[in-house]
Amino acid sequence: MTEGNARRVRGSYTKGRAKRAEILRHAVVVFAESGYRGGSLKEIADGVGLTQAGLLHHFSSKEQLLAEVLDQRDDADQRRLDGERGWAFLEAVTELVRHNATVPGLVQLYATLSGEAVAEEHPAHGFFVGRYRRIRELMADALREAKADGRLAADVDVDATAVSLVALMDGLQIQWLLDRDTVDMPAVLEAFLARLRPR
Repeated sequence: MTEGNARRVRGSYTKGRAKRAEILRHAVVVFAESGYRGGSLKEIADGVGLTQAGLLHHFSSKEQLLAEVLDQRDDADQRRLDGERGWAFLEAVTELVRHNATVPGLVQLYATLSGEAVAEEHPAHGFFVGRYRRIRELMADALREAKADGRLAADVDVDATAVSLVALMDGLQIQWLLDRDTVDMPAVLEAFLARLRPR
């Protein structure tokens, strides 16, 4: 391959990656506003200046596009929590909630899709089942370590509290989406965690 051809291939690859990233960003907006069922590939393609065939060159199906949108959001959240354990993990979760208040489109996407995905035939059903199991386990592990370090009250039921924390975070997101001026997600979560500390 000549040097000129190599440059063209690299340029084409870079443009392709940039277009995929643009499609994913616009898909977040469409899925957040219309849900998976209501958001069409045509609407996403139109938003990034492509035909549906052009969009399907980058993503083989609407299901693949949804999977990549969800994976991208999960990866970003995971990077914010990596390396944290015990009570520090719970504090990092609070910071993640604080960050989420700056990205309402992603919060709306998650709330919309997780609601739709309760139907077993929904393409994201398995993703959300697995995600909730993983998050509950991470929370329970962090609570268990915090208890062992003496930073969590001895009478706290770790597994039940992990479920409660996940439910609290999801419920806060919905309330915040409906009434952002009144609901302070990080403050409510911090107050809940404070009640778990030893007296």
